Amino acid sequence: MNKSEKIYIAGHRGMVGSAILRKLKAEGFNNIIVRTSSELDLRNQQAVNDFFAAENPDYVFLAAAKVGGIQANNVYRADFIYENMMIQSNVIHAAYVQKVKKLMFLGSSCIYPKLAPQPLKEEYLLTGLLESTNEPYAIAKIAGIKMCDAYRAQYGCNFISVMPTNLYGPNDNYDLTNSHVLPALLRKFHEARINNAPEVMMWGTGSPRREFLHADDLAAACYFLMQNYNEEGLVNVGTGEDVTIKELALLVKEIVGFKGEIKHDLSKPDGTPRKLMDVGKLHNMGWKHTIGLREGIEKVYKEFVKTEAVAQ
Repeated sequence: MNKSEKIYIAGHRGMVGSAILRKLKAEGFNNIIVRTSSELDLRNQQAVNDFFAAENPDYVFLAAAKVGGIQANNVYRADFIYENMMIQSNVIHAAYVQKVKKLMFLGSSCIYPKLAPQPLKEEYLLTGLLESTNEPYAIAKIAGIKMCDAYRAQYGCNFISVMPTNLYGPNDNYDLTNSHVLPALLRKFHEARINNAPEVMMWGTGSPRREFLHADDLAAACYFLMQNYNEEGLVNVGTGEDVTIKELALLVKEIVGFKGEIKHDLSKPDGTPRKLMDVGKLHNMGWKHTIGLREGIEKVYKEFVKTEAVAQ
């Protein structure tokens, strides 16, 4: 990618898209185009086709998606499959029509079978049943990977797919109903500390293991892969290290400074027992994460406290 070439980031206000935008700006890229969802509805095929015809970008980072935690995925099943299928189908096809030089499609680790061997290797895709709570979202993301591969096979398009592990960072969603586990815990412990609550209730047993990657590390990996990876299939992006949800909760509790107890709501689902990425493929290409979990959470919590203060 040359600094002057036109780059379109779909989903620039989300956690992933905004991290990619920060990274590109830091690297000196100055011809970046973005649109808010109110300016361009990516679910609308005609609007997307018109946008691509008018702007004709050289590179596309497809980070736009309807996302949420276990509760949102399970409740809004139709929304998750419909909106994600529409967004990615419209953008990928328009990128082909306008002869975009390269497109990166961002997926999620939930594409892997629920009971796949750990750590998750790229070749485990489609080898078993998915976790039922987020199956519609996973199906949409798998379709995106296969669509990129199909356009590569039939039309020679340089479309690549990147599957990040669980992410956290600036512009995360802290809504307790729809958020992922780490921001939900941060908010719960923060509010409990402020209100001098005696306990914090966490969902499930705390036994599932999860891996967490800072969004800035993902953006660095995306920047690296956009310049160095040109193959079908997908690339896992993660740390290759995981913790139990209980260990995560204890770490967040310590960082936030909450002194009370942790209680478990066993009526809530645990989700997949473990989701650790095998990042050997990425490491062998020469990229590795740099932000440790404690350091990353401390950074994110400082940002969260600042944002909360401004909101009040």
